[in-house]
Formats: sequence, C-alpha cells, structure tokens
Amino acid sequence: MAKANPLQEQLLKAGLVKKSKLAEVVREQNKQRHSKEPSLPSEIQLEAERSRAEKVERDRALAAESKAQARLAELRAQARQIIQDRKVPRSGESEYRFPVDGAIRSVLVNDDLRRKLACGALVIVRLQQHFELLPRAAAEKVRERDASMIVLDHGQNADTEPSAASSEDDAYYAQFKVPDDLIW
Repeated sequence: MAKANPLQEQLLKAGLVKKSKLAEVVREQNKQRHSKEPSLPSEIQLEAERSRAEKVERDRALAAESKAQARLAELRAQARQIIQDRKVPRSGESEYRFPVDGAIRSVLVNDDLRRKLACGALVIVRLQQHFELLPRAAAEKVRERDASMIVLDHGQNADTEPSAASSEDDAYYAQFKVPDDLIW
C-alpha cells in the first residue's frame, strides 16, 4: 500500500475509516495525479470561466469607452485653446446676424470684418456661450478637432460648389447698392 498522509493514518487509527476504503481513495488520487487525460471541467468551473470571460470583455469595453471619451475631451480642449489663441479682436457698432440652433444670434463687427465674414476669410465659432471670429486656417484646425464648434463658415460652400450661374448673378447684382437698413 502507498504511504498514506498523516491525516489518513490518524483516521485509520481512530477507526473512523476502513483500510480498504483508504486504499481505494489513495489509488483514486494516484490515478488522477498520473492520468494523461485531463479531467473534464465541472459545470461550476465552466460557469466561473464564462463569467470571468464576460467580466474581462466588459472591462475591455468600459476601458475603450473611457479612453474614447478622454480623447474627445482632449480634442475639445485643444480646439478651445486654438480659439483662445487665434481669435480675431472684434470692434465696431454694426451687428452681424447669423442662425444658430434655430435662433438668430449677432456679433458686433466693423465693415472690414463684415467683408471678411461674407467672403469666408473669417469663420464664427462657439466658445462655451460666446461667439468668436477666427481666421480660416485656425478654423480648419478647430474643425479637425471638433466640427460642432464651427457655427458659420461662408467659405466652405464656395470651396465645395463653385458655379458659373452664381458668379453671373453676383456680377449682375453688384451694380445695385444695398440700403443700410437691409444689411443684417
């Protein structure tokens, strides 16, 4: 008989187990220890492994989501910094009105700024609850980071869709003076 461990010897001496039962348990343990086939996992082990895999997948998804949110926050912060650094100082008494979220907003500009806005050299961007004017180059950098900050860009439509008919119309209407009270 194989050497039994101390607990088994004590149980045998106390008469709590029979010698044949002890030999059978020892054979079974040796068989399990030396068998070449791995024992089949129990239902509990399978469920534990499945729950571990689900938890790992959930953790991975949460980490990816938080990483994406952090990246988005970083891009927005970069866009805000570009706006702060490159905003054009506004001066003038004339209001330039533009639509934002279904409402008409306005900024005070002078005639030079109005012309630059109309031709697309300047772009209006939203910075929290305020509106700022940016040069086109800075506005493109902001658009790369967060396009939702761009409120008004007249130059974007001109770049994507030049048409001969509109330039003919512009040339025709250029001969007429627009009254001051119609400029808004």
